[in-house]
Amino acid sequence: MGVRLEICVDTAEGLAQAVEGGADRIELCAALALGGLTPSAGLIGVAARCGVPVVAMIRPRAGDFVWSEAEVGMMEAEIATMRAAGLAGVVLGASLPDGRLDVTVLRRLGTAAAGMDLVLHRCIDLTPDMGAALEEAVALGFHRILTSGGETTAEAGAQRIAALVRQAAGRITVMPGSGVNPGNAALLKGLGIGEIHASCSAEVPLTGRAVEMGFAPSVWRQTSADRVRALRAALE
Repeated sequence: MGVRLEICVDTAEGLAQAVEGGADRIELCAALALGGLTPSAGLIGVAARCGVPVVAMIRPRAGDFVWSEAEVGMMEAEIATMRAAGLAGVVLGASLPDGRLDVTVLRRLGTAAAGMDLVLHRCIDLTPDMGAALEEAVALGFHRILTSGGETTAEAGAQRIAALVRQAAGRITVMPGSGVNPGNAALLKGLGIGEIHASCSAEVPLTGRAVEMGFAPSVWRQTSADRVRALRAALE
């Protein structure tokens, strides 16, 4: 099998486009413009019937990944919701104020997600020592790490991603994400990865009263089946 393609979506239409384009797995979110938040119950229900494995973002608010006790409790409840819906796994992270992984909170959330696919999100890109964070993720039982190599895009962080892949040595999957497109797919594939993460979204201009009244941005991004196909072709 070639490189496994995960597509992140935050709408029912984006989900349909990703499946139509040939995504191997879905990362289900709300508010991708904010980096992804926990999706709604309605979208979870639609995704559970999409025919493709789905992992859901567990992130109760925008901002950093330093969680209060109340927020950790919310995340445990959200994990239970994903389990009840039959989703394959969850995507989550937790940081200490200095950027290191909050191992105590991650262990607690991992216990809540026992038996599910467990993915550490790009909070690892904020850590002062990504190699140490990878070892912590392995010890905590994570299956995958989503990372841009500590840079704003995976292409810019390619060298560090390659180093993480070597360090992981098959113990955990290192999955590049952020700015992944057909133009850099060959570069990223050459890092020795087996999975890759992208939105494959296109800009959709919006007009009308909804924009004027502040209910919508003037430009929206939506997953495109054609872009999913193009990325898959580039990876192959």
